[in-house]
Amino acid sequence: MPVTTTETARNLLDPGFELTLRPMRYPDFYERYRDAIKNTWTVEEVDLHSDVADLARLSPAEQHLIGRLVAFFATGDSIVANNLVLTLYKHINSPEARLYLSRQLFEEAVHVQFYLTLLDTYLPDPEDRAAAFDAVESIPSIREKAQFCFRWMDSVESVDRLESSADRRRFLLNLICFAACIEGLFFYGAFAYVYWFRSRGLLHGLATGTNWVFRDETMHMSFAFDVVDTVRKEEPELFDAELGGQVTEMLREAVDAELQFARDLCGDGLPGMNTDSMREYLQCVADQRLVRLGFAPVYGSANPFPFMELQGVQELTNFFERRPSAYQVAVEGSVSLTEDF
Repeated sequence: MPVTTTETARNLLDPGFELTLRPMRYPDFYERYRDAIKNTWTVEEVDLHSDVADLARLSPAEQHLIGRLVAFFATGDSIVANNLVLTLYKHINSPEARLYLSRQLFEEAVHVQFYLTLLDTYLPDPEDRAAAFDAVESIPSIREKAQFCFRWMDSVESVDRLESSADRRRFLLNLICFAACIEGLFFYGAFAYVYWFRSRGLLHGLATGTNWVFRDETMHMSFAFDVVDTVRKEEPELFDAELGGQVTEMLREAVDAELQFARDLCGDGLPGMNTDSMREYLQCVADQRLVRLGFAPVYGSANPFPFMELQGVQELTNFFERRPSAYQVAVEGSVSLTEDF
């Protein structure tokens, strides 16, 4: 059934292309845009020279893990950027939100450049680099993650206007997959491998760049969840038992896909990193995403990685300590320390 609205009762997902920033309907989105501007960094500030020596010291199993990890990085943010342009910018009808999405697209481009630089540094052989860029087709564990994304996100791509409740639910599933599963689970799983190496005194260049990507991705996820909160407030009828079941199923599938990736990366297990510990971590993170979205947790697992517990606070400390030499834009105002790892 079509959703009907009036000029005085506009909602965030109402079709159209609102252009007027005054009066501002969603000032919190504008503040998120301003906060993102303060968080500017460039790939040229990341020093990867020491990583080359570290790579030579890794065991064959660890080198396999790193190769798979950078292959995922090479394609993951491109999926995110495409969805930003083709779906989110198209349907979130708020000029304040579109300001933030424009900034997020820039940040995704920086991430892609960072991962390209990683590939050029870590995989000097052109054939190895070509194989990494072809990971979605050639590496089954990465192909499964990509297929999961397309399965949950593509159903809204052909929708020009969110006229019906069914269309809006499809959009919400796209947005939740985008935020909770790709940025909030797949990338957080990848970050855990990076910080595992860092906890052993290895690959500090990779960890430095990942610190800044981590901060960006946390802000992206928080913005998307704010959009979900806004839609829930404006159209609570969309958040019925069916949607809750679909979101729970989605998170379960995401954990399974990421576990297949973990088996590929970890093999028979590495000291302090194996499939069992990664399973607990992913289940813990999935529960956090479900709770944040207003749904019941399903796993009840605890975080097995102490180096991830402190990551959010450590990154913010580094952000302020390194600002004079590492950042282009001054940081002002307040910063939340409440985001989950």
